[in-house]
Amino acid sequence: MKKRLSIVLCMTLMATSLLAGCKKKEEAPEPTEAVSEAEPETETETGKDGMARSYLTGEWIDADLAKKKPVAIMIGNTNDALPQYGLSQADVLYEAPAEGGITRLMPIFQDYSGLDKIGSVRSCRHYYAYYAMEFDAIYVHYGQAIYATELLESGKVEDLNGLEGAIDSATFYRDKSRKAPHNAFVSTDGIDAGIELKGYDTELPSDYEGHYQFNEDDEKEIELTDGADAAVVQPGYYVNNPWFVYNSEDGLYYRFQYKKEHMDENTGTQLAFKNILLQYCDYTKLDDAHGYLDVESTGEGTGKYITNGKVIDVTWKKANENEPTRYYDASGNEITLNQGKTMVCVLLNDMEKKLNIYATEDEFTPPSAK
Repeated sequence: MKKRLSIVLCMTLMATSLLAGCKKKEEAPEPTEAVSEAEPETETETGKDGMARSYLTGEWIDADLAKKKPVAIMIGNTNDALPQYGLSQADVLYEAPAEGGITRLMPIFQDYSGLDKIGSVRSCRHYYAYYAMEFDAIYVHYGQAIYATELLESGKVEDLNGLEGAIDSATFYRDKSRKAPHNAFVSTDGIDAGIELKGYDTELPSDYEGHYQFNEDDEKEIELTDGADAAVVQPGYYVNNPWFVYNSEDGLYYRFQYKKEHMDENTGTQLAFKNILLQYCDYTKLDDAHGYLDVESTGEGTGKYITNGKVIDVTWKKANENEPTRYYDASGNEITLNQGKTMVCVLLNDMEKKLNIYATEDEFTPPSAK
């Protein structure tokens, strides 16, 4: 009996000892917090905490701003529409022919804050609306050509149209010193009020991938080593006859039109760009009464990419109206843009013969000097 009791006691002591050991193991501190803190994200390691690359310029900007939908605005570009306001703050600027040889401009802003005056704002042409859609932008315009009405009413375009009474009152104002139709302007507050009135979402979709492919090396820029020299670029638009002059000191192309520097009246600065894209498109004339054009924004065509004093031939492709235009080099690779502002010159396919690119500035005689 004593022997049996001793065995039971021994077994009880062993079990107690094992349980105590297990309890000590379970109460031991786990170093999980230290491990997670030692593995920061890549951007934090490179000093970019709270920053993200802009979809429009490839540059580092505030991460919340990078998520915002851009705003695209239709701007008049005749002599009567000058001076223009707000263009220098845009990240991308489109120029395309309208009727009668004139062009219109469409600045695209990631950050349109702090602007009391942008414009003057003019009416929509349907191919401009398609270009705005490529950036998932909210498109601001005052009226439209009849050929744009179906697209604008389809719900495919998020727009602020001055012909809508409530939007006119909330978003637009008139400059009494200007004659109609060059007297309609918008501001930061007006655009925000219009967006709120329409109930548009101001953030880009979570699956948005961006329009351009940018160089991500912040120290070394893309050099078109196989390209031809391009000190002066004259696209060949008829009425305003713009040209760009390369400044090797800051690596930017400065824009001129109407025989003088193209200025932003808000800032008193000349428009300048890191990248220039020339995009040749098929087109048809829609009527003889107004001369409205149908510029083909889908399909494919030829063009040029110009940066850092060099130019190369490219092709552009756009599968459908919901896809962005992509640009490819002679080897079929999508081109990489340098970080910074981009000018896109949409040109009719029979305008290529009017293009002039000069290797040196000395070879060029400005229109004002002729």
